[in-house]
Amino acid sequence: MTLVVWAGGRLREPDEALIAAGDHGLTVGDGVFETLEVVDGRAFALSRHLRRLTYSATRIGLEPVDVELVREGVGAVLAEADGLSRVRITVTSGSGPMSSARGAGPQSIVITATDAPALTECRAVRVPWRRNERSPLAGVKSTSYAENVVMMEFARSRGADEALMANTHGHLCEGTASNVLVERDHEILTPPLAAGCLAGITRGLALEWGADAGIPIRVAAVGELGMDVLDRALEGEAHLAVTSSTRRVQPLASLDGTDLRPGAMLTRLAAVFAVRAEHDADPAPRRSK
Repeated sequence: MTLVVWAGGRLREPDEALIAAGDHGLTVGDGVFETLEVVDGRAFALSRHLRRLTYSATRIGLEPVDVELVREGVGAVLAEADGLSRVRITVTSGSGPMSSARGAGPQSIVITATDAPALTECRAVRVPWRRNERSPLAGVKSTSYAENVVMMEFARSRGADEALMANTHGHLCEGTASNVLVERDHEILTPPLAAGCLAGITRGLALEWGADAGIPIRVAAVGELGMDVLDRALEGEAHLAVTSSTRRVQPLASLDGTDLRPGAMLTRLAAVFAVRAEHDADPAPRRSK
């Protein structure tokens, strides 16, 4: 696998040591990140991802991220090799004490790019844990990702590659690395941000581009989507898809080991997304929903 690395303002060797032993991103997960798809050599929806990176950093109290420096780094890694498919931007608070107290920085910024293969299908399971919508990290793309790792390992132990969870109220929330779309009763719904889910870039574009194409799609009201909607999908009365930068709009192939049929509207939405993405590599940001 190809791995291109940029840090400290320049390209680095893939196996070069970059992070100090006391970096707070390493010791306590004190950082934020973004993962982007690469389309024809360009980082897809870079402006939207940088806006969310800035938001996440602000939410956890980091100093403002040097967005232009990050853009420079993204350009450098993508210019280094052909066939790259994915970019990750990681920003941590930098070196700090061996405690939860944050140090004075400066920030660590590391950008990597790989040629990892596309995720061609999604097989999901429900997990017994819940997302805390009241957490200070709710809606933040944080490097404190151990919760998601545990849930993903639970899914993998059951032959799946994604885990779907509720929030503390028992409402459908999100996947470990994806948002969820539900096709039922002649419309497509997605859980609201108040449920505790991340404001996914692909989720937002799916809402916008789907509405532009005349597809009935909207954000559900708080509490409108319970976890029982997953049972409806197993019974064929609803259909499911996940959205993420590495999956785009991807109907679920199975849930809890049961194969699922793709919904007609979700299939159309996936096609609309693919066409729009081909013609607009950096769609201008709009207000989050």
